[in-house]
Amino acid sequence: MSNTDSLSGKVALITGASRGIGKEIALELSRFGAEVFINYSSSDEKAEEVVNSIKNSGGKAHKLKFDVSREDSVSSAFEEIIKVNGSIDILINNAGITRDGLLMRMKSEQWDDVLNTNLKGVFLCTKYASKFMMKKRSGSIVNISSVVGIIGNPGQANYSAAKAGVIGFTKTCAKEFASRGINVNAIAPGFIETEMTEKLNTEEILKVIPLGKLGSCTQIANLVSFLVSSDAGRYITGQTISIDGGMSI
Repeated sequence: MSNTDSLSGKVALITGASRGIGKEIALELSRFGAEVFINYSSSDEKAEEVVNSIKNSGGKAHKLKFDVSREDSVSSAFEEIIKVNGSIDILINNAGITRDGLLMRMKSEQWDDVLNTNLKGVFLCTKYASKFMMKKRSGSIVNISSVVGIIGNPGQANYSAAKAGVIGFTKTCAKEFASRGINVNAIAPGFIETEMTEKLNTEEILKVIPLGKLGSCTQIANLVSFLVSSDAGRYITGQTISIDGGMSI
């Protein structure tokens, strides 16, 4: 089996996949042969574009709108996936939002919104995906954390707390699921060229990146595909892999 079809017959769900990192992960896993479900929360048009791009390249893809922070929404989404495919093999917990502000001015709503999407969403999707993975005694889960979950960042107490929580959650799930053949890892990206970083002061950011440049969505997607499709990746679990140009050194 070649690298390009190493995920043939596998079903993958990528949350927050209508743009940025999630979109690139969906495209990459599709190139490796996976049938992908594109989760999104608002932009139907952008999700449709990702699906069409995959289909036009000969792959299989579906868009699936649901709110990762609501259990009834997540439960219904997994029912839909199982109805279509009968199982799920790969879960990429990528959905995330920011509600930045200094702690002294941060409103409870800003804290709750970020924690509910960025941490509770990871819990809910993992809870439902793992039920089916455990029955098959195989599966791969990759949680997208962040460099700020490791080193912190002023103005992002909520985001940092959520992303740090994802790291601890990953380690626990890896220990709980290992005996069932399920790998669980986290990736901690640094500053990646996306719509989210376009508004930032790049000149100041580059000063704290030893490699002196931003990362790309493709680099994140390549790391994800390594973890879920390669033989070497199958012996990695419970790890948080930083891909940040050296920021967290």
